[in-house]
Amino acid sequence: MKKLVGALTAVAVMGAAACGSSTGSDDSGPIKIGAVHPETGALAGVGGLMNDGAAMAVADINAAGGIASLGGRPLELVSGDSQGKADVGRSEAQRLISSGAVALIGAYQSDVTQGVTSVAERARVPLVIDVAIDDQILDQGYRYSFRIQPDASMAGADGARALAAIAEQTGQAVNRVSYIHIEGAYGESAFHAFEKEARNEGISSVQGITYPATNFSDATTVVREAAVSNPDVIAATGYYPDSLLVARAIEQLNLNVKGVYGVANGGFDDSSFPGDAGTAGDGVLNANFHFDGTSERVNDIRARFQEQFGRPMETAAVLSYQAVEVIAAGLEEGTDTNTEALRDAIAALSIEDPLVANGGPIEFDETGQNKNALAIVMQVRDGAIEQVFPEQFATDAIEFPVGTGLETGL
Repeated sequence: MKKLVGALTAVAVMGAAACGSSTGSDDSGPIKIGAVHPETGALAGVGGLMNDGAAMAVADINAAGGIASLGGRPLELVSGDSQGKADVGRSEAQRLISSGAVALIGAYQSDVTQGVTSVAERARVPLVIDVAIDDQILDQGYRYSFRIQPDASMAGADGARALAAIAEQTGQAVNRVSYIHIEGAYGESAFHAFEKEARNEGISSVQGITYPATNFSDATTVVREAAVSNPDVIAATGYYPDSLLVARAIEQLNLNVKGVYGVANGGFDDSSFPGDAGTAGDGVLNANFHFDGTSERVNDIRARFQEQFGRPMETAAVLSYQAVEVIAAGLEEGTDTNTEALRDAIAALSIEDPLVANGGPIEFDETGQNKNALAIVMQVRDGAIEQVFPEQFATDAIEFPVGTGLETGL
């Protein structure tokens, strides 16, 4: 029976692929947008935030009159739980398309997103990636997937350029960097892009140290290894739990460095980090994609989110909100909900006033990557996350160096 259900699902998806569908959304009812995020499992916290961000965007658009070019038709968010697993993410994407979603957003983890993009491509249904950083996702020649945030290479290169500029601005030489990163495509892509650009910027030495993606419960060993080369800066790329361990280990070992510098780090600019890290988080920097804290529109959305859901609206949730706006803008440009027309409309968009810090309007290149995506630098200041570089996005002055100690003790 399971095989029969699977076959019917595949037929439905292939049918949509054959004609460019307006599946499940009739010409008068709500237009369905599917959201695939980890609603259960270890990443349920961020997955829930992202779903809430998408739901809030749908509510705001509907409250403003729906899709005007389609007679004010409202949007409807339909959600799928990836459980943080690639195979489940794929099946959930298929289910949502079969139930009538004309576009998808998702999916946070790069490996899950990779599977969702393949489903969207086969079905010829647009996918707007809200968070997933691996370069390879858009290196497959897909036509129906679009990404708002920087990929890992863009974030790594932006991070290196920003560190060199900060060093010059503050008169603090940075010649040696020890770079701790998680194993896998995410960490490797960010590291190699940083290393390459750092050389171009005159940073003479970048030493890479890796740690496993699972069963990582003590960062002391990798931090000791990072300290051996007597670096000016320790850089780090990883998810929240492991990045918290790295920051705590650097403090415990009392290292003599000018700064701790995240690169596309999933923990250092999370609003929970200052409280969880305590003094180990003071002054920690992070070059990453981020909501634009200088934007009145962003601050209004985040304040309403906090009031409605009782939690801070992290950057991932802002990106989910933005992804829904991208699809809505595409629908406004199209003549109906045909997914081929919607795909072409999204590909041609130029969205001013983006919610995330960006180097210009949101515009997609031929691969589906937002060509103006940007990583900016945040810093933990007085228990809060502030944007500190470049100046146009700064909400506070940068503090550098921010050494955590005077002796290595190693």
